[in-house]
Amino acid sequence: MSNPTASRDPRVSRDPCVSRAPCDGCASTRRRGLLLSGLLILLLAGCGPNSTQSDQDELVLLCGSSFTAPVEKLIAAFGARTGIVIVPTVAGSEDFLPLIKAGQRGDIIVTHDPFLDYVDQARALAGHAHVGDLAPVLAVRTGNPKALTALDDLARPGLDVALPNPEYSTCGEMVFALLDKKALRDGVLANVGNRLTKGHSTLGTYLETGVVDAVIMWNGVAHNFSDSVDIVPTPYEYETAIRVLVIGLSYSDRPDLVKKFVAFAQKEGPPLFARFGYVKHAGD
Repeated sequence: MSNPTASRDPRVSRDPCVSRAPCDGCASTRRRGLLLSGLLILLLAGCGPNSTQSDQDELVLLCGSSFTAPVEKLIAAFGARTGIVIVPTVAGSEDFLPLIKAGQRGDIIVTHDPFLDYVDQARALAGHAHVGDLAPVLAVRTGNPKALTALDDLARPGLDVALPNPEYSTCGEMVFALLDKKALRDGVLANVGNRLTKGHSTLGTYLETGVVDAVIMWNGVAHNFSDSVDIVPTPYEYETAIRVLVIGLSYSDRPDLVKKFVAFAQKEGPPLFARFGYVKHAGD
């Protein structure tokens, strides 16, 4: 998804280094030792749906990189319950989409809206479970030294702010739409400068190292930095809600196992993802 209006804004960074960063914030999870166990499957390897697998009790799970921590726990719980092995691949959701459209990789994907629609349009949908919610949150340095209480405060002169880049990020699109609605864009971007990022982990690092006073980032990624940043409770003012989804892929040659995992995720996933901060409101 992209925001054409935002992409024409000269303050939106087009630094090629930004464009190579992981869009779902996976560096933060690498940094904190939360990467899923197992070797990373090369996305473009093989010509069949799951050509690297020989064991019929294994499933390949495509994991959007914002979700590695709760998915690791979900996989472990499912394996303990059923004995079925889940082999994870971690990348940005948009990186998986061409492979899904071609029926080349994976049995399951863990992602977020609007990718359910994209999978359905590719005729690859085989059931799904809603396991949590992604929401932009206002995050500040520990103790909130600037006493920020609302999005409007980010336009306060003299603040150092960083935001997700709307060219690459659903979160960024949502934030810019709300800034426009509240006529805050110019004031906030004056405090952002060139700190529009693709990776949410960069936003957390900016806060952790004291580069900025405040950021807006996905709730679950902010949770990964909970020992060094605070989330400011604010009303949910965004016009859209973004679900975290476990989606079965119809081209899998293990449909019974896919159905079993999706059903397990529907029951066990919501409380697990909530523990990792994937709730719509900061107080939920």
